Amino acid sequence: MDTVSFTKMEDGTKEEYTFLDPLYFQCREGIPEMLLALLKQMQGDRLGYQIDRYQHSLQTATRADRDGSDEETIVCALLHDIGDVLAPDNHSQAAAAILQPYISERNYWIIKHHGLFQGYYYFHHANKDRNARDRFKDHPHYQACVDFCHRWDQCSFDPNYDTMPLEHFEPMVRRVISEPWNHFD
Repeated sequence: MDTVSFTKMEDGTKEEYTFLDPLYFQCREGIPEMLLALLKQMQGDRLGYQIDRYQHSLQTATRADRDGSDEETIVCALLHDIGDVLAPDNHSQAAAAILQPYISERNYWIIKHHGLFQGYYYFHHANKDRNARDRFKDHPHYQACVDFCHRWDQCSFDPNYDTMPLEHFEPMVRRVISEPWNHFD
């Protein structure tokens, strides 16, 4: 069989879906490389900062690594802004949705909310409420998101920081994004 015969999913047979399964898994195996390619697309795009978003991502991951974070958290630090490429107006939610099947609920929540939590550092300059994050103050992952932003994200715009190269993180990405395990809502 080269293709399925159905044109509506409801008409598919068990044999056709059995045929499709390995093709889906083959497609899924390319996800780490696709995520790394999205990250690389941020090279050269400084948006007025002293470093580009690619370097910012590497710097954020380097800080998480040097702080002794677990591998999943380091990968999340590396990929936290990949949503910028696809959805700049809701980059945090886009990145979180992409990473959700591969990461813990804690890291998902941090990535999903980091954009709002970053606002603590600059919202007041744009006549916005810098404490908007406080509406989540009672959430169990609130402090972890505060720490992510304070220790790694908001301070990773330094052109003189000794940042680790992408090659250091690539094996981690491949391990963490190897197979979905977490399908929560």
